[in-house]
Amino acid sequence: MNKLTLIVFLLPFLSACLPKMSDISLLTLYKDDIHQGSVLERFKINQLNLGMSKTQVQDLIGSPSIIDSFHNNQWDYINYSTLHKKDNIHYRLVLKFNDDILVHINTTNIGSLSQLTDKEKEAENKRISYEKKEKITKEKTLTKKVSENYAK
Repeated sequence: MNKLTLIVFLLPFLSACLPKMSDISLLTLYKDDIHQGSVLERFKINQLNLGMSKTQVQDLIGSPSIIDSFHNNQWDYINYSTLHKKDNIHYRLVLKFNDDILVHINTTNIGSLSQLTDKEKEAENKRISYEKKEKITKEKTLTKKVSENYAK
């Protein structure tokens, strides 16, 4: 009987230590951000120009999400992302080519892409220039080797 009395006596005090119901709602499961499709950056999309070749476009923004077999001259870049369990980002970039030359750029909800900060733009420009220098160096080395082999 003493145990029962002790439990009945301590129960109100222990229940006072429990969190409020509003605090319990803070204890939710972690949900990771979900990215589906092509993740594009506004900085790179702004570099697209009519008249670019398919190779140049692919080097700039990557492979398309969809190349429709019925429309070989149309590339679709589609993205659907859920961030922080509530922020949904959905955009679609459609590029149309004529004889492997970019002739039309259609953007839907591209405004949902965040702007890059000046630091990010600077870092991206440095990375691009480094890659270009690296490519030129490789081409020069290859040309030199080929000319040496040809001279022999």
